[in-house]
Amino acid sequence: MAAAHDTEPATDDVYDPDARKLVEAIRSYGGGSLRDAGVEAGRRSLESIVRPPGPDMRSVRAMEFAGPHGPVPVRVYRPRPAPEQNAPALVWFHGGGMIMGTLDSFDRLAREVAESTAAVVINVGYRLAPEHRYPVAHNEAWAALRWAHDNAHDLGLDPDRIGVGGDSAGGGLAAATALRVRNEGGPRIAQQVLVYPGLERRCDRPSMRRFGDSPFLRAEDIDWMKSLYLGDDPSTDDEYGTPALATDLTDLPPAIVICGYADPLRDGVEDYGRRLQEAGVSTAIILYPGVGHGFFMQTHALARARAAMTEVGALVSARFAHLA
Repeated sequence: MAAAHDTEPATDDVYDPDARKLVEAIRSYGGGSLRDAGVEAGRRSLESIVRPPGPDMRSVRAMEFAGPHGPVPVRVYRPRPAPEQNAPALVWFHGGGMIMGTLDSFDRLAREVAESTAAVVINVGYRLAPEHRYPVAHNEAWAALRWAHDNAHDLGLDPDRIGVGGDSAGGGLAAATALRVRNEGGPRIAQQVLVYPGLERRCDRPSMRRFGDSPFLRAEDIDWMKSLYLGDDPSTDDEYGTPALATDLTDLPPAIVICGYADPLRDGVEDYGRRLQEAGVSTAIILYPGVGHGFFMQTHALARARAAMTEVGALVSARFAHLA
């Protein structure tokens, strides 16, 4: 018998009304594929998006640490509910397909994650492809986690309550960092928050066939961005660049895995979440109807995104509270 996902049509009717307005606006704008536009145009487009300012923080600190490939900028967001000492924290990796995104373009998201989770968010400005291919970003993500642990006292963090998280490409970096921590014996990760994570190269899954021409993320652009980061030869991939290749998911930190129904990545994301559960990892898998890829960035426009931010924040906060 076919799964329910397999029997539903790929039409704009799957979107919530407010998400449908975004779809119509993108299509009326006439935006084509990222691959056709090129890296620099894609970067300019992302940075030019005007979003309302995010929530006020108790403090926002611009810092950097000495990474394996040179200095790495970070922005440390401390929300008003977070204490000055022994606060929980998320080391966060932004999205952008490994080729786009900055601490500025993901400032609002970092603020919202900090406010919703009542945790310090350390947003990491890792180096981008194609100038810096795999494993540069992965190494910098790993180094950022180690830096947060090594400097927990100075940053006012509880070293036993530091998690990792990220959206899209950043979710893939978070998943890979969790794998490396397990494989290398530390440092401790309290939880992993994977928001529509990029875990694999494009696979022939029902969600990819149905939503592969989504205005929010196209299948052809997935191929292009993965090649820019990982190279053209999938036979050289490993679990740190492509976490879905990991054959052993046991002994990983508790996970929250979320995705939108109309996201071409959906089936791969759900599959990874189920594999975590089957491996004995405490994992919440949340599928949000009515929205597509990138919806977590659209709280100003989408009611479903605002609900997701509140729900995910509550789950993250509850996990940290359990460890206090």
